[in-house]
Amino acid sequence: MAKVVIFGNELTAELALFYLQTDSEHEVVAFTVNQEYIKEPSYKGLPLVPFEEVEKLYPPTEFSFFAPLTEREMNRMRARIYQEAKDKGYSFISYISSKATVLTDQIGENCFILEDNTIQPFVKIGNNCVLWSGNHIGHHGTIGDHVFFTSHVVLSGRCIVGDYCFFGVNATIRDLSNLGEGTLIAMGSNLTKQKTEPWTIWKGNPAEVAKISSKDIKI
Repeated sequence: MAKVVIFGNELTAELALFYLQTDSEHEVVAFTVNQEYIKEPSYKGLPLVPFEEVEKLYPPTEFSFFAPLTEREMNRMRARIYQEAKDKGYSFISYISSKATVLTDQIGENCFILEDNTIQPFVKIGNNCVLWSGNHIGHHGTIGDHVFFTSHVVLSGRCIVGDYCFFGVNATIRDLSNLGEGTLIAMGSNLTKQKTEPWTIWKGNPAEVAKISSKDIKI
C-alpha cells in the first residue's frame, strides 16, 4: 500500500481517484498541478498543491506518484510530467483493474489499465502507458513507453509498438506489425501494413498514410 499524490485536477484525475479508492490498496492523499492551473486549494476534498513544490510538501521518501494524463500532444505532455516527477525522486504506482484479464507480469510503472482489457501471455508493456477499457492485446507483443490505447482496440499477436503511439477507438492492427515511434492509428482504422514509419498517421480501411505528421498534433 502506498500513499499517492495524483497529478491533475480534471476528469482523468477524478477517474484515477475513483479507481484507486474503489479498486486498489492505495491511499490518495493529494493532487498536484502546475501553479498557474490552481484556482482553489483543494480538489475532490483533497489538497491541491503546486507541482513546483510538491516534493517539499509530500516528500518522495514517504509518498508515491501517479500521473495518468491524457494523450495530449501525442503523449508528450504526459511523458514530460512523468520525467519531471522522476527527477524529483518519486516512485510511481500503476493501476491495473481487477476486472481486466492480465496474463503477464511485465508491465511498467505509471500505467493506467482499466476494466475489460485482455492482455495475453508474454506481452511486455513499458512505462507511462494508458489502456482505456475493452482492448485486446495479443500474445508476445511489445509496447513501448508513453503509449495510449483508447477503447476496443485489437492489437494482434507479436506486434511491436514504438514509444508515443496512439490508437483510436475500434482500431485493428494485424499480427506481426511493427509500429514506428509516434504512430497514430485513427478511429475505426484497419492497419494491414506490417510496418509504419515514425510519426505517421494512418486512417481508413484498409488504412493509408496521411500527408501530415502526428508530431503536428497539439491537443
